[in-house]
Amino acid sequence: MGKKKDAKKAGKALLKADTEATHDVAQNRDTLLVRMAGGASEVADQPPLIAISAATLATGLVLRRPVLARTGARMLTAHLIATGIKSVVKRSVVRARPNHAEKIGKPVFEAGQKNTPPLNSFPSGHTAGAVAVANAVAREAPLTGLATQGAAGVIAALQPPRGTHYISDVVVGGAIGWVSERAARLIVDRMAPAILRRVTR
Repeated sequence: MGKKKDAKKAGKALLKADTEATHDVAQNRDTLLVRMAGGASEVADQPPLIAISAATLATGLVLRRPVLARTGARMLTAHLIATGIKSVVKRSVVRARPNHAEKIGKPVFEAGQKNTPPLNSFPSGHTAGAVAVANAVAREAPLTGLATQGAAGVIAALQPPRGTHYISDVVVGGAIGWVSERAARLIVDRMAPAILRRVTR
């Protein structure tokens, strides 16, 4: 019983620290740098990432470049898995985004079903998608992957200062992206021979 109490106490302390740290850095959300960088980070939203991934796959197929086609397949598969996982979690957890929490005067984080933008902060979908796609690129092209992983790191780091996500949302989003790319690797590695046959025919 004592261990459960200690764990609950530690969880509350961690949540409080997460909330306070995020609200502190979110005070910078109206600065020009954060607004400009935040706008650029929207490339990690679902439609742009799907378009980039699909275009990579299509270009590889059209130009008969197996590695490029396989990279696109990895990117698209990883992104779709990450999107599916984060969507399931978002539908199961109600968490007010930092900006919204400030408006209503309190943080909200509880089990429930309210998948509306102000209340679906957990986890960060931008981070999940960016990490999944960046790692998929790195799987086929390590040097290019360093750049995409760096960009994913910047996108993730921008979310708390923008007031769109808590730090823990970003951490969990990153974990989802990492796991999704590993799952995609298993799927695409099975598909790769068929892709190569299609490209080299």
